[in-house]
Amino acid sequence: MTLRSPALDKIPATVVTGFLGSGKTTLISSLLRQANGKRIAVIVNEFGDLDVDAELIRGCALENCPADENNGIYELANGCICCTVEEEFLPVMKELVKRRHELDHILIETSGLALPKPLVQAFNWPEIKQFCTVDAVITVVDGPALAIGEVAQSTARIEAQRQADSSLDHDPSLHELLEDQLAAADMVVVSKADQMSEEDRLRVSDQLHTVLPSSVQTLFVRQGGAEASLLMGLGLESEQRVDHVHTHHDHHHAAGREHHHAHDDFDHYVATLGVVDTLQLLDALRHLVATQGIFRIKGFADTGKPMRQVLHVVGDRVGLHFDRLWRADEPRQTRLIFIGRQLDTHAIDARLSQAHLPH
Repeated sequence: MTLRSPALDKIPATVVTGFLGSGKTTLISSLLRQANGKRIAVIVNEFGDLDVDAELIRGCALENCPADENNGIYELANGCICCTVEEEFLPVMKELVKRRHELDHILIETSGLALPKPLVQAFNWPEIKQFCTVDAVITVVDGPALAIGEVAQSTARIEAQRQADSSLDHDPSLHELLEDQLAAADMVVVSKADQMSEEDRLRVSDQLHTVLPSSVQTLFVRQGGAEASLLMGLGLESEQRVDHVHTHHDHHHAAGREHHHAHDDFDHYVATLGVVDTLQLLDALRHLVATQGIFRIKGFADTGKPMRQVLHVVGDRVGLHFDRLWRADEPRQTRLIFIGRQLDTHAIDARLSQAHLPH
């Protein structure tokens, strides 16, 4: 049975936003697992040239994953979605509008550095408004990070590397970005709750309570996702209220001040090499995180085994697992994207080369 917005016969779209490493892709993967026959299109906006999140969703080894390699995943990798709404997002939405009778829901994962408000406002464009509505805006936050007063696990490490001044531990641009993502939220998902103590949860709840209106619920979820029934089918039509959402970004515009989006502070670099030794690679990545302003590393590794290895590095935390077999029609190689500030690409390549295995 095809589900539509309870108010109008429109395709509901769930916007999932949140900071880098907060757990957006994990949450979307969880929602897809619970599709139960719904026909879902997924739009993924990745920061950088290596679209790891889209690839993980497409080949994520999910049972009954409804995402289809040919027509279910739409990748927007040519710039932050909030800055390329007209050039990148609207053409995809127009294509989905043409296919509206084949779809039950749209899931949109923004870049971790995106401002959700311009994206939601795009649903008021005449070409979109007639056929689609924003079911809800879900902002995902890193619970363990918020519990220690950070927006992400490695923020303090990065700032300490850049400058010894402890006043820079809280980067205003990053905190304003998080607050703008929270301002647009219809629901806030606090991820990695299984890594938090009861005291941590209370601290984070109090922190969010000070910035969120009473109408916005907070949901603590364990690593691995949440119940789809809690996050999809809410019918909130968020585009109706978005113009009344006040953000730091709006304030900077109104004040006539020169400003830049927080993602302008970040560099990204994609490193490509062949077969690698896992232990040597991890040693190299830890060294690079300790010596450069690297915020996050993610990608795929060819370890010489039949299965592809997925890597996620955020500060001291390293995620490592095999997700699927290498396909015969794809190049077997190691590709990693580095996100940070003032990246020394020559140093990155030199250190990674030590993990390379000869043929």
